[in-house]
Amino acid sequence: MTTNARKDLLFLFFFAFLVFILSYYFDIFIFIVRFLERHPRHIIYVDEVVMTLLSISIGFAVYSWRRWIELKKETGERIRLQEELLKVAETRAEAESIICKQLHVEIEQRKQGERNILPRGTKTKGPFRRHPS
Repeated sequence: MTTNARKDLLFLFFFAFLVFILSYYFDIFIFIVRFLERHPRHIIYVDEVVMTLLSISIGFAVYSWRRWIELKKETGERIRLQEELLKVAETRAEAESIICKQLHVEIEQRKQGERNILPRGTKTKGPFRRHPS
């Protein structure tokens, strides 16, 4: 679990505990009941509000769960693609290293061959050209 998720979870539990404590000490439910006793015409909306809040909370839970599943799939796909990219990069680096070594060997062989072909005292112009002096 990431640190942000832990912080959010701790905050959520702390907030729920705070609401519980405040509800307990200040009897908020009793306050709501007394308000509805004094205003009986508003009591008809209580069941709609409770059902709406219940359906919203269940909906948010389902929504969060589905986003979490999608995030897991996306993360797995990204990790797989990153591993493939690393393999391609390693293969390319190895190929470039082999080509570089082969070029160095070929250059050294040409230098050795040029030294063997030229008589002593002959000067060259450029790396692989022979010009008589």
